[in-house]
Amino acid sequence: MHTVVSSATKEVTIGHDVPFVIIGERINPTGRKLFQEKLRAGDMSTVEIDVHDQIAGGADMLDVNMGVPLADEPELLAKAVKLVQSLTDVPLCIDSSVIEALQAGLEAYEGKALVNSMTGEDERMDLILPLVKEHNAAILALPNDETEIPMLAKDRMVIVEKIVRRVEKEGIPLENLLIDPLAMPVGADPENVKQTLETIYLVKEKYGLNMSIGASNVTFGLPNRHALNAAFMPQAMAMGLQSAIMDSRTAEVVQSVRAADLLLGLDPWGGNWITKFRASQA
Repeated sequence: MHTVVSSATKEVTIGHDVPFVIIGERINPTGRKLFQEKLRAGDMSTVEIDVHDQIAGGADMLDVNMGVPLADEPELLAKAVKLVQSLTDVPLCIDSSVIEALQAGLEAYEGKALVNSMTGEDERMDLILPLVKEHNAAILALPNDETEIPMLAKDRMVIVEKIVRRVEKEGIPLENLLIDPLAMPVGADPENVKQTLETIYLVKEKYGLNMSIGASNVTFGLPNRHALNAAFMPQAMAMGLQSAIMDSRTAEVVQSVRAADLLLGLDPWGGNWITKFRASQA
């Protein structure tokens, strides 16, 4: 099963038999006070810097989030989408918890976007799925609902089943559905990564669905996070993960992903690996 997203001129395919897709996470003002202040003042210069840095680091797509307190998020997101698309041809992941902002972002977007994100709550699915269908977008869904964020893989799979059935009922092709297997901090519970890896394996085996994850959540609160993320990513890929929203400026983690592509047979004869190595030497 392939999930295809696109800009006006470029397609990216997410699937079990193609190289891992890195979605650059940096265009997000969460926890960035100066960035928030600039956005409220109408200054989008930091967005331009983040676009350049994420693409230079190896991002295949870019996540765009404009969740700024005390700002008009729909207007900001539409403006950011247009700006980013004027700077790069990679497809975008339009990221907001505000329905009006998602709608504004999708209306401004040229191509087939990935929407980040939806949960298994009935109310959220009622609002988001018609919008996704209208714009022929792909949707990233998290297996939690109004009752809990399940810690066990078996409980997450119950909500995955609910999401799958609802997406089918809406007439949305399952190739347009990506599951986020939920990366919970290993510093909070030593079993968290095991449950995430099990969820990835079960989603692949039962449904064959494509997946993307917020990779940095795994190491939240721990020192030397790059080394831990670089160890986690190949494990997740071996279980069946095909994409992650991550900081593509971190060469250590990007290299671990591209090395895993080669070792898992997703980079035949090491073509991409050798090309990138030669470019770095030059």
